[in-house]
Amino acid sequence: MLGTNTKSISLNHLGIKNAKIRYQLTSNELHDETIQKGQGTVSSLGAIVVNTGKFTGRSPLDRFIVKDAATKDEVWWSNINLPFEEEKFDKLYQKVVSYLSEKELFVRECYACADEKYKLSIRVINEYPWSNMFVYNMFLRPTEEELHDFSPEWTVISAPGFMADANQDSTRQHNFAILNFTKRIALIGGTGYTGEIKKGIFSALNFILPVYKNTLPMHCSANVGKDGDTAIFFGLSGTGKTTLSTDPNRSLIGDDEHGWTSENTIFNFEGGCYAKVINLSQENEPEIYAAIKKGAILENVVLNDNGVIDFSDISITENTRVSYPLYHIDNIQNPSIGKNPKNIFFLTADAFGVLPPISKLTPAQAAYHFISGYTAKVAGTETGVTEPVPSFSACFGAPFMPLHPTRYADMLSKKMKDAGVNVWLVNTGWSGGKYGIGKRMPLKYTRAMITAVLNGTLSDYKYENFRIHSVFGVAQPRTCPGVPTELLSPRTTWNDDKAYYETAFALANAFRKNFK
Repeated sequence: MLGTNTKSISLNHLGIKNAKIRYQLTSNELHDETIQKGQGTVSSLGAIVVNTGKFTGRSPLDRFIVKDAATKDEVWWSNINLPFEEEKFDKLYQKVVSYLSEKELFVRECYACADEKYKLSIRVINEYPWSNMFVYNMFLRPTEEELHDFSPEWTVISAPGFMADANQDSTRQHNFAILNFTKRIALIGGTGYTGEIKKGIFSALNFILPVYKNTLPMHCSANVGKDGDTAIFFGLSGTGKTTLSTDPNRSLIGDDEHGWTSENTIFNFEGGCYAKVINLSQENEPEIYAAIKKGAILENVVLNDNGVIDFSDISITENTRVSYPLYHIDNIQNPSIGKNPKNIFFLTADAFGVLPPISKLTPAQAAYHFISGYTAKVAGTETGVTEPVPSFSACFGAPFMPLHPTRYADMLSKKMKDAGVNVWLVNTGWSGGKYGIGKRMPLKYTRAMITAVLNGTLSDYKYENFRIHSVFGVAQPRTCPGVPTELLSPRTTWNDDKAYYETAFALANAFRKNFK
C-alpha cells in the first residue's frame, strides 16, 4: 500500500478555494481519520462501521442528467432519466463549491474500466474520509508512476453536508445526484449514501461506452473458469449477483459492473465489491465474510457492545452493505478481464414462487427477459408493500441506463448470437408457494444448478432432458446433479395446482403489461 502521497494539488480551477486538501491518503489513514473524527467505529472483524445518515440507499427520483447539446438527442428522457437545465446546474454547482471552500477535503485519483483501451480517469472530491475510503475500495487504484502525470477526464464532487433548496435550485428535495456530460462532472449533495458515487460513474459509462466506444455496459457480475470460459450474472439488488459469482472454483472478475467489447472480451469497471450483508453468514458466503476485515467499510449495520455485527438486524435498513477492494477476495482474475463468454445467467428473486429455479432461454426469450428485467419486491422492502409486487427494471439496471433500453438489448442480442452463448433464467426466490407461504430456494441448490451449467451437465438442450413450461414457455431441466428432482418443477412444489396456475398467469400478465 502506498504511503501518503506528497504531491500537492489545487482545486481552484473547480471553484473550490483555500481548502485543506488531504490527497491520495491510504486506506489505513482514511480508516484512522474516520475513527478520530468520530464518524465510524471498528467492528470485531476489523472493518470500519459507518452510518450513511438519512439515506441508506440511492434516491432514483433525485437523479438528474443535464439536458444539453451532448445529451438532448441521445438520452431516453423519462421518469428514470430526469432532465436538468444547464443554467440551473451551473448555479447549484457554484453553491456546492462555495460550501466546500475552506473545508478539509479528501481527494483521490482513480480509474474505471480494467481494460486499458477503455480506461476512464477520475478525480473524486469527498467531504468525509470514509467516503474517500469507499472510493479507494471501489475504483481502480493508480500506481505511484501513474499519479505523476494523472489527468482526470471526469470529476466527482460529493458533499453530503450540503443541502439544496428545492425552490431555488430546481431539485426535488435537498439531495441530488446530477450528471453533466459536457462538463464531465458528477455532482452529489445532501446524501451520505456512497452508492451514489459508484452508480454516478456507472451511469456515465452506460452513456459513454455504447455511444462512443461500441461497447455494451452491463449491470452484472462475472467470473472465469479454469478453462478460460467466462460466465455473466445479470440481476437486480438482492437476487444473488455478488454471492453466486463469488465461487471458490472460479476466478472473480467483478461483482456489479462490466463492459462487453467488440473484441468479445468482458472487463470490470471497478476495483472492489459492494455487497449486501443482510443475513450474511460465514457458512453460506465464506468468501464475502472473509473479506470483511480492516480496509472494508460496513454501512448501516448494528453492533453490540463488543463490536460484534448482527447481520440479521435491519433496524437501520434492509440495505446493509460492505465495500471492500477486490484483493480481499483470494480467487480473483488479475487484471479483471475475461474472454470467451459461454453462459449468461439472468437472476430473479421471484416472490410469487412460480418461475422454475433454472430454465434455458431461446435467443428471443433472452432478449425479452433482458428488456423486462424482472424481480419482485417483498413485504417490508418499501413502505406500503405488504404482498409480493412484480418489479421490472429494463436491462436489469434501468436506474443507471441513460439510453433507451432497446439500444442495450440490441447490442446484447447481437453479442449473444455472435458469441454463441447459452442464456439461463435462474429463480433465486421462492419455491412451494409465494412469499409468506413457500420457502426461499436454498443457496446450495442454486449453486449446484449453476455448477451443472458451467461444467456442461445442463448445457446441451435435448427434448428428453427438458420440459417446456406451460405458462412461461421456458425449458426447465427434468434432472440436475445435486438438486432434488421435485424442486426443478415449481408446480410440483405447490400443494394446489389451481392456485399455482392462477398465480403464474397473473405474473405472465404482469410481464405483458410491462412490455407494452
